[in-house]
Amino acid sequence: MDAVRCREWRIFPGLNLLSDRTGMIWFMLLHIPLFALLIQSIGTGSESVIFGLNIFFMAHVGAHLLLYRHPKNEFTDWISWTMILGAGVCGGLDLLFPFK
Repeated sequence: MDAVRCREWRIFPGLNLLSDRTGMIWFMLLHIPLFALLIQSIGTGSESVIFGLNIFFMAHVGAHLLLYRHPKNEFTDWISWTMILGAGVCGGLDLLFPFK
């Protein structure tokens, strides 16, 4: 996860108050449901789960744009932005042109 490398918890309200180690642990634990949904959508093809993930991927781009100038934001290289924007674009395209 690029978010761990860039210590994304430091820009999250609430998690930013924790020590680096504790913030990382909570950040990773809070992502378990997201990964579970991702795996479920791949395994079952549930349209509602896929829809929710697509919305999340697009909202995730918005959150990163809102926090772009945050002093502790480390998402500045092309690799990070390729992953962030790539997921958002794919989510948007899947909503516009669903694969059936």
